[in-house]
Amino acid sequence: MKQILFFIVMIVVGNLNAQTVHSFKVENIDGKVIDLASFKGKKIMIVNTASKCGLTPQYEVLESLYKKYQSKNFVIIGFPSNDFFKQEPAGNAEIKDFCQKNYGVSFPMMAKISVKGKKMHPLYSYLTTKSLNGLEDNNVKWNFQKYLIDANGKLVRVIAPTVSPMDESIQKWIEEK
Repeated sequence: MKQILFFIVMIVVGNLNAQTVHSFKVENIDGKVIDLASFKGKKIMIVNTASKCGLTPQYEVLESLYKKYQSKNFVIIGFPSNDFFKQEPAGNAEIKDFCQKNYGVSFPMMAKISVKGKKMHPLYSYLTTKSLNGLEDNNVKWNFQKYLIDANGKLVRVIAPTVSPMDESIQKWIEEK
């Protein structure tokens, strides 16, 4: 009985000490450091992207979602990654140009990072590790996996790469108070 009680206390304390997305600083696609704490009070969709993937047209859908909800305390943050069959081989300047010319991307794009493996960015370690995010252990399955973050910086849901950013459940979540 003592062991079970100790285990429950450790889970609760661990979740109380879990950091939030707002704890991280990242580099944007232009090389400027962005403090994710600047997004406090906004719901966030974090998505790993790639320009040579069958799901690349999701950039257009992401942009539509961003335009629809950006005035309602919502932001999308894109993280280019070359982790899946080298489908993002370009450098940051080329990625930025591609996104703007082909899809009119205006949501914040960050510098290319690794979202899995030994070189995984600390933000993605947080997003994929239950002891850090307080929600669940998960793996980034492919390009365009989506992470929904509440206004307090906590991970609330992981969305499969093939699910459209305009999925009704995502829009309902954004619209919830």
